[in-house]
Amino acid sequence: MQKESPKESKTKPKTEPKKKTRISFRQILVILALPIWAAAIILFSQYLIAYALYFLIGYERLSTPVWTTLANALVYSLSLFLIIFLPHKILKKSLPSREELGLKNLPTWIDIGLAIAGFIIYFILATVLIQLFSIFPFFDASEAQDVGFNVLNSGLDRLVAFVALVIVAPVFEEIIFRGWLYGKLRDKIPKRYSLVLSILITSLTFALLHGQWNVGVNVFAMSIVLCALREITGTIYSGILLHILKNGIAFALLYIVNIGF
Repeated sequence: MQKESPKESKTKPKTEPKKKTRISFRQILVILALPIWAAAIILFSQYLIAYALYFLIGYERLSTPVWTTLANALVYSLSLFLIIFLPHKILKKSLPSREELGLKNLPTWIDIGLAIAGFIIYFILATVLIQLFSIFPFFDASEAQDVGFNVLNSGLDRLVAFVALVIVAPVFEEIIFRGWLYGKLRDKIPKRYSLVLSILITSLTFALLHGQWNVGVNVFAMSIVLCALREITGTIYSGILLHILKNGIAFALLYIVNIGF
């Protein structure tokens, strides 16, 4: 038998082991647990804060814009703590870094440009999806969304509602959904399926938590674009700006121009 020369043996390519592409049962459980955990904590926080403030200050004061804004801020803050920080404290693991949450560095002019371009794409996609869903009898595209602020009688009322809907909600929701949840899914799902499944699971979870068919379809379309922006930039800054732009336009139409939608 002819032996290989040392030179030939060194240059001969080594066969690499095949990478696993199938999703194991354990991975499936982890993938399902992530959105369920996020959704459950948000719902738990909403009920906990609502009932706590109801017993402390009563329904009449709780329904005012100032207290509604405070309640929203408390719900988001508690949700963020329980979803992101509590598991790491219990499991004694290091907290997620700013980079893992999509918050590395600072926003740039590119983020602003991408947010505007992303808004146009989102608007087109949402319009198409809403038209498609309109063929179903259970889907009412004109159903009004309950945002928690029914009557705004003064400038102060509008200001606090603006802060809650246009600033607080986009920032916290982007950190939780496109920051933590999307980042975790991208890390846990095998690379072959990671991008598509991460976008779909994140967007579906985000849509279901809005509780209405028409709103859910709309924000599902927006979430697809927001996830794409996270993928392109590596951060959630352009997503936050797009979300603020979308909520800001909706706020202006609903509370300033007085167009119900």
